[in-house]
Amino acid sequence: MFSSIGIPGLIVILVVALLLFGPKKLPELGRATGQTLKMFRDAVSGKDDSKEKKEDKS
Repeated sequence: MFSSIGIPGLIVILVVALLLFGPKKLPELGRATGQTLKMFRDAVSGKDDSKEKKEDKS
């Protein structure tokens, strides 16, 4: 997916994001995006937090 974008494309995307959201919001957006992707991957792979908590209590 990202292999077709290349380095110049990523630079343009980062500059546009910086202009749209500002330097103070970018870390927050990156963190939220990372957490969302992690939750999505866990949901797709079948991991569930409630299952892990039940196993820890046993």
